[in-house]
Formats: sequence, C-alpha cells, structure tokens
Amino acid sequence: MSEVNFDWLNQLPKIELHLHLEGSLEPELMFDLAKRNHVTIPFKTVEQVRNAYQFDNLQDFLDIYYQSANVLLVEQDFYDLTWAYLLKCQQQNVMHVEPFFDPQTHTDRGIDFETIINGITRALNDGKNKLGISSELIMCFLRHLSEEDAFITLDQAWPYIDRIKAVGLDSSERGHPPEKFSRVFAKARELGLLTVAHAGEEGPAAYIRTALNDLKVSRVDHGVNAIHDQYLMVDLADKQIPLTVCPLSNTKLQVFSDMSEHTILDMLSRDICVTVNSDDPAYFGGYMTENFVAIAEALSLTKPQAKQLVLNGINGSFTSKHRKQEMLDVLEGYCSSSL
Repeated sequence: MSEVNFDWLNQLPKIELHLHLEGSLEPELMFDLAKRNHVTIPFKTVEQVRNAYQFDNLQDFLDIYYQSANVLLVEQDFYDLTWAYLLKCQQQNVMHVEPFFDPQTHTDRGIDFETIINGITRALNDGKNKLGISSELIMCFLRHLSEEDAFITLDQAWPYIDRIKAVGLDSSERGHPPEKFSRVFAKARELGLLTVAHAGEEGPAAYIRTALNDLKVSRVDHGVNAIHDQYLMVDLADKQIPLTVCPLSNTKLQVFSDMSEHTILDMLSRDICVTVNSDDPAYFGGYMTENFVAIAEALSLTKPQAKQLVLNGINGSFTSKHRKQEMLDVLEGYCSSSL
C-alpha cells in the first residue's frame, strides 16, 4: 500500500516535460470546436468518442489522434486547446510545462504555421501571467514523414524561432529510426535550438543510443526500453540524461501489460533521471496527478520517491536557473511540511 494518497499527490508541486497539446483535446472541446468551425466528425456523442479511445497499440491511437485534430482550424482553436490544458495544470498544481506541438499535422491541412504558434504562445503567455505556470515550447517533427518535410517545417518556424526552445521527434517509431532525421536536427542545433526525441517506447534501446549520439538530444522521451541494455543504463545514470516517462500511456499502449509491471521505480532506484508525464492525457486516461496516482497504487510509491521524480523533472527542464531554483524552493517547502 502506498503511503501517499490522491490529495497529497494532487497538491504535490509538479512539472511536465512530455505533453502533446493535440493529445490534450478532450471530447467536449472537440465537439465545441467542430460545431464552431462547421467540421463534420464521425461521432454523435461524447460517449462515442470515449469508446473510440479503446485502442491497444500506437498506430490505432495515432489514427484517431490525427483525425481529431481536424477540428483545429483558426488561432482561437489553438489558444482554447492550450488554455484548457493549462487550466487542468492549475487544478493539479503543475508549476511548469514544456509542451510539444506538431505543426505538420496542421500545415498539411492548409493551416498557416503562424496561426498555430500564435494561438499556442498567446495561451502560454496567459498561463504565465494569469496562472503562474511557466513554460518552454517544443516543436516536433513527425517521424513517419520525410526529413525533407521536416526541413520545410523548420523553415516555416524560422520567423518564430524565438518562441521555440527545442525540436523533438514523435509519431510511430517502428521503421523510423532517429538517424533518419540527422541532418534536420543538426540544422536545428545550428539555429540554437535544443533537441529531444521519442525513443525506446515501441522502438528498441538502440534507438535511444542513436538519439543521444546522433541527434545529440538533451532528453529522451519515453526511453523505458533502456532497461534492456545494461550498458546504456549505466550511461544514462552517469550522465543523468532525463527520461520523460509516461506511465498511463505505456500501459494503454501495452508497452507494459499492467502498471504493476512498470519499471519506472526500478529505474529510479538505479539513479536514472526518470520523470513522470502524461503524454496524451485525453486519450490515455489522465493528467499529471492521475499518472502519479497510478504508480502509487500499483507500485507503492513513497513520498521521497515522488519528491525525487519531481526533482528530476526540475533538473531536466529547459527553463532558467532562476526558475528552477524557485520551483525547487516550492517543492522543498511542500515536502518538508508533509514528509
């Protein structure tokens, strides 16, 4: 039995480093945007949408994920999507977020890059000013598309490069190793952007090595298959490379058949810099608090372990040293009064 409960975990100061904004599109907002934009969707009720979320592999998830994004058309849609996520963060005491967005999902439908980033960053700025939630934005390339397509997206991003902290790599891993995007990641680094990449979720541990050595990533998104390569585990521990682990996502997509089999606390005990994140919460059953609760219930999470998971996130974030210290102070204050 875990020593922590929902209330303690919900009030625990948290940060999130692995969140796809498009994956936070709740059915209710999807319906509202579809009506507002006169977009036809293949569902008549919210319940039908939730039933459609019953998938057990990454590709089936991606199919509905991209279909749902069709309701996002104008700047206000991207604002409303991001703002709804930030309000959930406020409810769950999330201090800082570093969300992903997938411009190709939208530009391929004829949406201007400017429309997308203006809506998102306007909401993120309001999140800082009105909710006290700081943020850094990460632009992802879709790995099932070509590197040439990624270069086009990087060119589109150039006028707004001051609003983007890093580039990432997401979508289906299988058949799309990190080195497929070596040149565009090198160009992004030349432009002063940091790099992250999804690796070692449905892909092998070898993809994690390539992401580190070839794409020069500062963080690995997911990375749970690192546990199958003990030399890699030693490397990750020695270099304190953050892994942005998403427990509910991992079980929903059958990376682990049950949360009781998840290795996040095993990796934590080996000094791996693992963090807790929600990935695509509208699809995977919960935001930050729900992910912490899931591992608490299945793996008997302790308060010191929960604190360390948040600490890893703070240390692995891309925010300023000053903001990191602010968050460390908040975390320490909360835990010292309740541990």
